[in-house]
Amino acid sequence: MSQRMIIAMVAWLPLAGCVPRVEVSTPEPITINMNVKIDHEIHIKADQDVDALLKKQSELQ
Repeated sequence: MSQRMIIAMVAWLPLAGCVPRVEVSTPEPITINMNVKIDHEIHIKADQDVDALLKKQSELQ
């Protein structure tokens, strides 16, 4: 081996241990708030005959 090759190898030796590393972290845990309120309103339009029947038989209401 020539002296130049030995010098080149010795010069690269400290760089051999360097490994690039990228680290991503969040400052706090990610939370997802899933509080959901669902309201339903159902409107039924009854025929006049059905409405009269319901009024006669009050136990159905």
